[in-house]
Amino acid sequence: MKETMKCVSHQQASKLLHNKFIVVLGDSIQRAVYKDLVLLLQKDKYLSLKQLKTKGEMSFEEDCLVEGGCKSLMHNGTGYREVRQYQSDHHLVRFYFVTRIYSSYMKSILEDFRNGLKPDVLIVNSCVWDISRYNSIWLDTYKENLHTFFSELRGILPEETLVIWNITMPLGERINGGFLVQEIEHKASHLRYDVIDANFFSGTLADAYGMDALDLHFHFRFSLQHRTKDGVHWNALAHRKITSLLLQHFAQAWGVILPCPLKTIELSEITAQQPTNENATKPEGVKRAKRAKRDSYNYQNTSNVWDRLQPMGGYHHGYRQESWNDSFSFGYMNTENIPPPPPPPPPSPPHLSYNRHGQFRSGYQFRSPHHVDPYYETHHHQYVMRNRHTRHIYAPYTQHRPTAGQGGHYY
Repeated sequence: MKETMKCVSHQQASKLLHNKFIVVLGDSIQRAVYKDLVLLLQKDKYLSLKQLKTKGEMSFEEDCLVEGGCKSLMHNGTGYREVRQYQSDHHLVRFYFVTRIYSSYMKSILEDFRNGLKPDVLIVNSCVWDISRYNSIWLDTYKENLHTFFSELRGILPEETLVIWNITMPLGERINGGFLVQEIEHKASHLRYDVIDANFFSGTLADAYGMDALDLHFHFRFSLQHRTKDGVHWNALAHRKITSLLLQHFAQAWGVILPCPLKTIELSEITAQQPTNENATKPEGVKRAKRAKRDSYNYQNTSNVWDRLQPMGGYHHGYRQESWNDSFSFGYMNTENIPPPPPPPPPSPPHLSYNRHGQFRSGYQFRSPHHVDPYYETHHHQYVMRNRHTRHIYAPYTQHRPTAGQGGHYY
């Protein structure tokens, strides 16, 4: 079986993200987004099934585990932590595992941004854990946490940081993920509808705060064959498509031409041992499949330790309406009290933006068969950042890659 899709090559990704600091926040799906991006920055390969399923390992494709994961207790509780970082001479990518969009742990992450290096791109999503593990009546709390997170984020990050809210991908009718512990299994059948409601609100709110929103629910609504048997996670081909969508979005926001030719991919080469969601196209009433044996996504459940958590050491202390719910409370979509974003200075054309070394900001000094060119005319896309910003003071990253033995400390 073959599939045709737009693909971004390793060479294109490496040039586009030259001297960029990328941060990914979210759950296990966002971890796979991080892993595929790290892999593509090094070679034109796809994630293996083992790489997709493993969490908390000491090293993945030359990255390092900074905190949490196998360095501490491995569990499926809301207090699980995992911080990863990949660093090369000209790329820096960091991942934080989070189970709630705003919490004491998220505050410590925001303090990292406030006191440390500011990311060029922030890719964030938090939904499934928020609406299933903390409160049965989740809407008001989720709405309030989103407001607080977006508000604080806008006050910490510079205007030129590209913030992308990844809208949650479709869940299956029958799900079995690490977050779905025995106590909340009764919510599984309705969770896919809750996700649609949460997506509508989070996407609208992200736009109201001036953030970009990438609607992965829309992009993958007809690609359910790439969802794995657990009804939550996705295979390597789906994650490469997500990476390509993100990189195309970066290029559009930065005013860079990124050719993405259609490529025919042989699925058997990628998914030969990748379990797909056999129930994706089956009608309701089909006998429920037996629960798959617990894999590395799922560890023995522990009690909720969220209330006992202390700040972790090492830190700075067209939308498709498949189903609709009419039970929203009055005024829940009110965004009138959100202060408008400050007016940015008129941006310079991308090809006139230089760093302190007199080079182009994105470092594209030569041409290749698949090159990325700056736009030479003002270009704007209605679904990408409303205004383009230029960072005037730019400090390059260190040229030294930390070894695994160094514990992956921040530089």
